[in-house]
Amino acid sequence: MTHAAQAKAQYNLNKLHKRLRRGVGQAIADFNMIEEGDKIMVCLSGGKDSYTLLDILLNLQQSAPINFAIVAVNLDQKQPGFPADVLPAYLSGIGVDFQIVTEDTYSIVKDKIPEGKTTCSLCSRLRRGILYRTAKELGATKIALGHHRDDMLETLFLNMFYGGKMKSMPPKLVSDNGEHIVIRPLAYCKEKDIEKYAVAREFPIIPCNLCGSQDGLQRQVVKEMLQDWDKRFPGRIETMFQAMQNIVPSHMIDKTLFNFAGLTKDTELSERDTAFDKQAVPAIPVGLAGDDEAAAEQDTSPQIIALG
Repeated sequence: MTHAAQAKAQYNLNKLHKRLRRGVGQAIADFNMIEEGDKIMVCLSGGKDSYTLLDILLNLQQSAPINFAIVAVNLDQKQPGFPADVLPAYLSGIGVDFQIVTEDTYSIVKDKIPEGKTTCSLCSRLRRGILYRTAKELGATKIALGHHRDDMLETLFLNMFYGGKMKSMPPKLVSDNGEHIVIRPLAYCKEKDIEKYAVAREFPIIPCNLCGSQDGLQRQVVKEMLQDWDKRFPGRIETMFQAMQNIVPSHMIDKTLFNFAGLTKDTELSERDTAFDKQAVPAIPVGLAGDDEAAAEQDTSPQIIALG
């Protein structure tokens, strides 16, 4: 690689790092994910997302206005061919506190799930229980997971298509057993940015051969649908993600979130009825217009389209 090519690659990496760092920092601030004195248990699977999460959190730790500790935890589920030496070598090399937890969940899953059936659900339940136990043993105050913006959108559509709920992955929640706070600091980060960052940083990626690589999963179908939309309709993904943060209960039909029965003409509403109007929407999707990098590649002149 020439000197000019190296300089350009480094420039692009710095730019990408700043974008990811800004997204993680904003999510932490918006949802009060990390507080003074916290001990953050970062769940490290060996995939691109968790490597990136750990890398960005370690970087933020150096300049954050508060003090917090980080411990990386990997669960070795005894999958055949799992390279058990990769993560200890990497984590030792960067000098981070870590723990490798070894539990043979692979044998349990293969014993309980018939051949050809999806193993993800049982694998996830077993993994969660072990990680919760480990967090308690370590005295961790927060459990950090590597789910990103695209994971959250996929989960939204999975629940709509198959579960009949408007529900996604929250950026911050209480664990299933009620004992831990779980955070997702990559909530504002795009998967394609994480992929580029992982390649540039040359993380030693460990693929999941037990559940994540199975064909025919509903999540994979939804992922491909969203990727297709992203290619054919620039800005749609960004706009949908903004919509998840901009919900108007009075204009949905969930009577547990809005008192439709008690509605009168004097009820204070954030938005009034526009059912009889032609809806005017920007020619450039809201999400794209708010994305500096994506908007730079589009004609962002302020046009309005009237929909009849």
